[in-house]
Amino acid sequence: MNSRLRFLTAGESHGPLLSGILEGMPAGLPLRPEEISHDLARRQKGYGSGGRMQIERDRVSFTGGVMDGKTTGGPIGLIIHNRDWKNWADKDIPPLTTPRPGHADLTAAIKYDYDDLRLSLERASARETAVRVAIGAICKSLLAAFGIRIGGYVVRIGTVGAVIPSETPYETRFKAAEDSDVRCPDPTAARAMQEAIRQAKKDRDTLGGIFEVVALGLPPGLGSHVHYDRRLTGRLLAAMGSIPSIKGAEIGPAFENTQRPGTQVHDEITLQGGVLRRRTNRAGGLEGGMTTGEPLVVRAAMKPISTTLTPLNTIDLATGEPSLTVYERSDFCAVPRAVVVGEAMVAFVLADVLLEKLGGDHMSELQERFKRLRQGRLDELAMRNAPWRFGYDWPNNENNED
Repeated sequence: MNSRLRFLTAGESHGPLLSGILEGMPAGLPLRPEEISHDLARRQKGYGSGGRMQIERDRVSFTGGVMDGKTTGGPIGLIIHNRDWKNWADKDIPPLTTPRPGHADLTAAIKYDYDDLRLSLERASARETAVRVAIGAICKSLLAAFGIRIGGYVVRIGTVGAVIPSETPYETRFKAAEDSDVRCPDPTAARAMQEAIRQAKKDRDTLGGIFEVVALGLPPGLGSHVHYDRRLTGRLLAAMGSIPSIKGAEIGPAFENTQRPGTQVHDEITLQGGVLRRRTNRAGGLEGGMTTGEPLVVRAAMKPISTTLTPLNTIDLATGEPSLTVYERSDFCAVPRAVVVGEAMVAFVLADVLLEKLGGDHMSELQERFKRLRQGRLDELAMRNAPWRFGYDWPNNENNED
């Protein structure tokens, strides 16, 4: 599949900087570093975050593809400096030979023949997601130009689940989540989540959870059912699964839907003011790998952070002897911060499929084409309403033994 957008990131957790290149954005999109840095600041906030977030003050700088405040159509280059680098620049790095369960330490050492496990963890670190958030913020700016809005919130941390009435507007959920340091729109659950994280700290442990990312204002028909790799379902699930510590993802309440009969799952179609709509949205905004025009809901499950204050059993690769893991500064719960990364990945995928749909090289060109997209109106769907034949020129029964 030839995607319109692609990005690369480079850099290590404690290296001098992180960098990224985003290719395929149209020309003429207004961009300011301050707007991108807003989401970077959101990524750093969250109850349960570790000491690293007290050090970094992430800001993005463009190094290409943005001139006079607008995209040029060329690859967009950006960098984010690591303030923590000064603490490592002239430091002799102690050997790390005890792989931590749940991390890439051991698997990456086997794959790349590393002779020190820090080579694994420096790149596998979730610090890399800062660049993804910056790239996602650019994609959000593109989507916003077409009236598409993306937000997210936490629905579970550990055993504490939020209770969010189905009639609560998504914009209301987004705002309430931003006012919460655990990014949960349910105040009662948010307080219980804080207490669960405090207890995890006391227990020298970590917690995972579940969050939702929602896209509003999408036109129907983005994605495709005709090829496996163009189904938007698969592209979104893959994007969410690429985030460190995300071990599961679903569209809408997919796992919950498995417990119900089909008559209680599928969204009945109605006609409202000449527009075809769904009575419910249990499909999460996708049918056949394509957007329905209803809110797109993506849910992700984040495992507890693998770095724990309580040591875990492992093997010292230098001696072959049983050992205990060595603690390195980390979050106690990263779920509130992961919401922003999830938003970024959803934004990237949706920006990609929107550009595939529209084509064009400049924002004015794309916006004109967007106005002509079908919006699910009945009068846009001219049905033949008559019998017809497939019409393939293929000998009948040639390969049929019967």
